[in-house]
Amino acid sequence: MTGPEDPAPSSSTPPPEPRPTNVHRPVHSGSRGSGTIPRAMLDDDCPFCDIAAAHRPYDPRHPPASVDVELTSPTSFIVLSTPSLVGFLDIMPLSPGHLLLCPRPHRPKLTDASAAEARELGAYVRVLSAALARATGVDDWNVVQNNGAAASQVVPHVHYHLIPRPDIRASGRFRESFTMFGKGRREELDEEEADKLASAIRREVAAVLEEDMDMPKL
Repeated sequence: MTGPEDPAPSSSTPPPEPRPTNVHRPVHSGSRGSGTIPRAMLDDDCPFCDIAAAHRPYDPRHPPASVDVELTSPTSFIVLSTPSLVGFLDIMPLSPGHLLLCPRPHRPKLTDASAAEARELGAYVRVLSAALARATGVDDWNVVQNNGAAASQVVPHVHYHLIPRPDIRASGRFRESFTMFGKGRREELDEEEADKLASAIRREVAAVLEEDMDMPKL
């Protein structure tokens, strides 16, 4: 269902981050902490910790053809799952392919992430950006990361938004222009389409990583 366009924020107020849309809980009560992250590093009230706990890591260079989307409710569509990070489709995207990338352990803000986690986040923001552009055919995108309530962070678990921005202005539909994070129409994710898109992104992630291995070292 399509909602109304968000109002433009005032100059003194940061644009609001979309309300948490991946509010998932494990289907099985024993699933939390069953993966690679110790229970003590997860927050019982954090929806992103639920996703991290529900999905085990896989080798991103050899992704599975399918990922069990029924592990969380509502279902989550995983595009990356390493021992340290998890990436998934936003279920109320600003545009098709809207991704969230976060560390598995509960880290409220970017400064709470370890140095190793921060390096891996930065590396995979680039990889996912390339994979997302290939999978969606959209060559413009936003990378957004908010820290704290005053900066419009809603879910207190550090995460990056990767949001494709199709060039719809050329069609003359200026009212739907996606020129600022927090503006635009949001639609519920179609699960069948999301499953196909998540699979395509996983394949493109593998391709990007393979190309990186072939690049000459400086």
